[in-house]
Amino acid sequence: MKKNATPVDKVYKLLHSSPLSFTIPSRSTRRFPLLWFDEEQNINRPLRYAVNQKSPFEDEQDGNAIVEPIIFEDGMLRVQKNNPVLQQFLHYHPMNGSVFSEVNYEKDAQQEVDSLNEEVEALIEARSLSIEQLENVARVLFGKDPSVVSTAELKRDILIYAKREPKGFLSIINDPMLRLEANVHKYFDGKVLNFRNGNKEVWFNTPSNKKKMMNIPYGADPYTEVALFLQTDEGIDALKLLDNSLDLMY
Repeated sequence: MKKNATPVDKVYKLLHSSPLSFTIPSRSTRRFPLLWFDEEQNINRPLRYAVNQKSPFEDEQDGNAIVEPIIFEDGMLRVQKNNPVLQQFLHYHPMNGSVFSEVNYEKDAQQEVDSLNEEVEALIEARSLSIEQLENVARVLFGKDPSVVSTAELKRDILIYAKREPKGFLSIINDPMLRLEANVHKYFDGKVLNFRNGNKEVWFNTPSNKKKMMNIPYGADPYTEVALFLQTDEGIDALKLLDNSLDLMY
């Protein structure tokens, strides 16, 4: 914590909930030791918040410490600049960063701006997708045959997804595996590939080939695994066979 900084009022917030009242430990105990590791002295120093002391460290306090509870109300705690000991205590507190944190309005605003910009970028990208790209994204995102829904429905569903999950959407459309994985869905939709044995095996189903192509590892996404296989030297011939078989169907 910076020393000799200009005193300012500070606000702290709970990170995971906002109960009407929440109390954090204000002194080190066996049940919940409040310790801060001092690298200069190479020791753990116990913390204690006492309203009549000038330091948050027990080893710098006298024997007349008046300990008071520290209570968050509605998930928030406001500490005036004339209470620097409590601000220091909260800075060193082991729960800082996991249970509560100091509110940084500038940082929070920048994060919100970044999030909004990401959402706008995702929506622009989603709106500019061609019909083929829409179908490819729909196959990968939703795992369904886009031929059974209208173009308007596809656009709506993808725009909604881009708005809700902008980071994930941008990652998907910039993934070079997208087109190949979308084609894998086509192979299964077109019945030139089939699953067997509870989706653990993938078999060819072309006029010239009815053999097993590969096994799917336990817990893996089968479409991704097939796409990865088709990128290998062994899978190149299989990819050509599947494309040719699918072309004959349309």
